[in-house]
Amino acid sequence: MTTLPHRERPLVGITADTATGPSPWHRLPHEPVVFLPERYTQALVACGALPLILPPLSARTAIRILLEQLDGIVISGGNFDIDPKFYGEEPRASLGEIKDERTQFELEVVSLGIEQDMPMLGICGGEQAINVALGGSLYQDIRGQVPHARAHELGALRESGGHLIKVRAGTKLRAILAQEFLEVNTTHHQSIKALGRGLIASAVSDDGVIEGIESEDHSFVIGVQWHPELLTHKEPAQQNLFAAFVSACRAARRP
Repeated sequence: MTTLPHRERPLVGITADTATGPSPWHRLPHEPVVFLPERYTQALVACGALPLILPPLSARTAIRILLEQLDGIVISGGNFDIDPKFYGEEPRASLGEIKDERTQFELEVVSLGIEQDMPMLGICGGEQAINVALGGSLYQDIRGQVPHARAHELGALRESGGHLIKVRAGTKLRAILAQEFLEVNTTHHQSIKALGRGLIASAVSDDGVIEGIESEDHSFVIGVQWHPELLTHKEPAQQNLFAAFVSACRAARRP
């Protein structure tokens, strides 16, 4: 683990997930909770960042004030779908659970972060949120919409991999990972359809599903469709992604 004085550590916000159910500290059956798997914070701390968990906020002014305190943003993943109304489509029968409060917050965070050229890393559903915030769209269900697609919901293999992706030459992601092919885990049933403004596909699986995106217009805006924080123990290139992101946050650190 990197040891740095706190003043040298960039402050990185990570969007949290939400749920309603019994909480471990109360006996209320419908207690709203905000949570985040520890693996996200561990990956960032190991690279020298100070993580801050971001609960969904609704006021644009409050979100802007919050972002002014940060040096970078991670849009985390979660077991839910982005409502297709946010990219101008009607829902298909295969659409999963939606969380409008979280989605609206994350789309606003992405939009305001992009305005400030703040370093940003989107993970799994976070990649999709970046794409939608920039005007792109999603396949609501890969199996039903992408002909000849491989299986992309392999949760049982999430800590060991699932399939190879090809990382395209000349991209920031290729420079960070330093390899053309990489084994990734795969726990999603949605993926990017039309790319958002200024985005390019930096990685694809062998069935054509987009596995990585990045902005050509910003210093560090990268999204990946897999969960690298689950594979850092297995493949150094996965940790390199967090290291590069934290380095970008450090360079952008506010005085």
